[in-house]
Amino acid sequence: MASVPTFALPPSFLGITRRDPEAAFCIAGIPFDLGTTNRSGARFGPAAIRQASRMLVDGDHPHWWIDPAALPVADIGDFAIALGDIPQSLALIEAQAARIGHLIALGGDHTVTLALLRAAAKRHGGPLALVHVDAHVDTWPDNFGQPYGHGSVFYHAIEERLVDPRRMVQMGIRSPMRKDIYDWTVGKGVTIVTAQDVHEHGPAAVAGQAAAIVGDAPAYLSFDIDALDPAFAPGTGTPEIGGLTTWQAQAILRQLEPAQFIGMDVVEVAPPYDAAEITALAAATVAWEYLALVGARQSRGYPTVR
Repeated sequence: MASVPTFALPPSFLGITRRDPEAAFCIAGIPFDLGTTNRSGARFGPAAIRQASRMLVDGDHPHWWIDPAALPVADIGDFAIALGDIPQSLALIEAQAARIGHLIALGGDHTVTLALLRAAAKRHGGPLALVHVDAHVDTWPDNFGQPYGHGSVFYHAIEERLVDPRRMVQMGIRSPMRKDIYDWTVGKGVTIVTAQDVHEHGPAAVAGQAAAIVGDAPAYLSFDIDALDPAFAPGTGTPEIGGLTTWQAQAILRQLEPAQFIGMDVVEVAPPYDAAEITALAAATVAWEYLALVGARQSRGYPTVR
């Protein structure tokens, strides 16, 4: 148990005081929500996630038996954005992410993932494998006339060859969707695992499917908190009923050990719509689970990818 009460810890992720951008793992917030198409407020997500994360410092991870806060991890604060300007914000986010080895980003709306994938694909020399957990496919070519927004992230990521769609799996999908958007997505080679698939087949089966799809390629994890059912994550901009439970999300993440992850984000936490911090705590736990996963891989002798 922490020697300082959780409520008195510094307001950083897991109360971490290290600020070194050269750390093996870096946490950064991205307070950006210009790309939202329904409820705004995700700009306040990084602060809320950090606040809630202090609930997770009382011991080791109960599956991997490591303390994620004890890893060589730093909380380097928030990235700069260009107020009111989506393209310039994306350029700024990409430039800042390019200087970081292994980044865990706290959003912000899902638009930020495009900039993070641009930086990561350049760092790793080509298209990445992708595990995308979400209620929405986010492969629309534009958002109500705006070419860049949170619903178009993976359209651009595929078109810019930042990700390999044949090594891309989307999990938890269930929102209303035009048939031509679905056809374009699967036509590119993307595997869509619906929320109903998860409910019917279970976390172990879909996690095994995801691990097989990404294979041994450098992989990125993007987790939109609206993948969770609104009962478990009300504080988000575009909630959709019928989603994953928090235990299903945890179980999936814990069974992705074969994947060679090089970075991740958790996005779309909108604290103005949250209740009792449950959405923020869910998002903080997703990042904590990811840190435990990559830390466990390191301790078991898997190569650490930066």
